[in-house]
Amino acid sequence: CEAHGHELLPKNVEGTHAKLKRLVKLGILTEADTGNFARKQ
Repeated sequence: CEAHGHELLPKNVEGTHAKLKRLVKLGILTEADTGNFARKQ
């Protein structure tokens, strides 16, 4: 959230987490551990 300029509020954290999960489903990101996202190589 901070990297995108959003405050660390629950609604912002949940929204960002949902977006990252969608990117994992699309194959753009990987999730090594819970909450640990990285670009797919």
